[in-house]
Amino acid sequence: MRYEAINSDLFRYNRQRFMRKMQPDSIAIFQSNDLMPRSGDTFFPFRQNSGLFYLSGLDQEDTVIVLFPDCIKEGFQEVAFIRRTDERTAIWEGDKLTKEQAREISGIEKIYWADEMDNILHELILLSKRVYLNLNEHDRFASGVVTQDMRFARLLQERYPLHKFHRAQPLLKKQAMIKSTTEVGLIRHAVNITGKAFEKVLDFVRPGVMEYEVEAEIIAEFIRNGARGHAYEPIVASGKNTCVLHYVQNNQRCMDGDLLLLDFGAEYANYAADLSRTIPVSGRFTERQRKVYDAVLHCMRGAQQMLLPGTMLEDYHKEVGKMVESELLQLGLLDKTDIKNQDEKAPAYKKFFMHGTSHHLGLDVHDLSNRYDPIQAGMIFTCEPAIYIREEGLGIRLENDILVTDDGPVDLCAHIPVEAEAIEEHMNASILSST
Repeated sequence: MRYEAINSDLFRYNRQRFMRKMQPDSIAIFQSNDLMPRSGDTFFPFRQNSGLFYLSGLDQEDTVIVLFPDCIKEGFQEVAFIRRTDERTAIWEGDKLTKEQAREISGIEKIYWADEMDNILHELILLSKRVYLNLNEHDRFASGVVTQDMRFARLLQERYPLHKFHRAQPLLKKQAMIKSTTEVGLIRHAVNITGKAFEKVLDFVRPGVMEYEVEAEIIAEFIRNGARGHAYEPIVASGKNTCVLHYVQNNQRCMDGDLLLLDFGAEYANYAADLSRTIPVSGRFTERQRKVYDAVLHCMRGAQQMLLPGTMLEDYHKEVGKMVESELLQLGLLDKTDIKNQDEKAPAYKKFFMHGTSHHLGLDVHDLSNRYDPIQAGMIFTCEPAIYIREEGLGIRLENDILVTDDGPVDLCAHIPVEAEAIEEHMNASILSST
């Protein structure tokens, strides 16, 4: 692990909250993610299952945790299984967690080796009536990959057909949307690392640099500050690429007069930051670029203030849409006829702003959430309005991460330059110092 140890009280607290929501005589089982094969004899870098990490802090492959609050067998209310270090593993990969280390990290007292799991788990399941299993239930994601969670679910359903099986994700979603003080601190740290990387970009960008060179500056600063790397595939898009929502090729040259749209975030202790900025490659916005930029910034400032407890996300997105519509009218991109003739289900502003404004942020960049629950204090949202004018090859997106509190929204990215003047000043100071 590159990150500082997290107090195990966080994971104890998360487990206690989850177990209180379980039905009587239930057992919940959480698996680590697969080691995903890449090609030949190599794997993609391992990234822990967010649900398992949230409940245990155990950041290692071949890990299983079992929660059984009503277990009549003394001491088996919480159990973890971890990978045993054999001689080959020690030589090729290094030592894995010891039982003592796993106990210290997770706060779970009962730690066994993964190769001991079958017999122990069999007995525990037979002592239960219901089994909670954790599958990825993101409502905008569907994958054809048969995951460890899915394989395990099928195995248990075949082996224990008379048990009742339940979904763990609805319980996790309700809980994980509200961030604890410790989690907010970890996300703040990821945001701070991201801000340092953005300032490096402001120092570095000049006409003629390649998009991937900018990406290199970002990842270098991430690693230098203890981040695992990118929380998601970074977008470094210049010129007409600024209008491609999920552009990730990052292989074009940044030209004088271009805008450069950046969407990136550090991952620290498995928690994500998510930042978007759009900067002028030359160090100065053109008059047109500046007008569109100020319009997007105005929308972001207004949207942030609407992230309040009790607000419904659907209503929030509609209000932000009205703000964007107003700015598009002032920019001459829409007129009153466009508004009068628009389809309510496909408003005119969607030609220039196609995506949503906010999503939950946490252990995943698009974190566990229920979009039909009202906004609550303790939630963290991105706020990312944008205007994309494909005919002009001009796209601007700005994004900050916002903590919802009872006292109003808190901008976790407030210290990261976003005002056009601040960006120009920083970039031009760097240009002068390098000449």
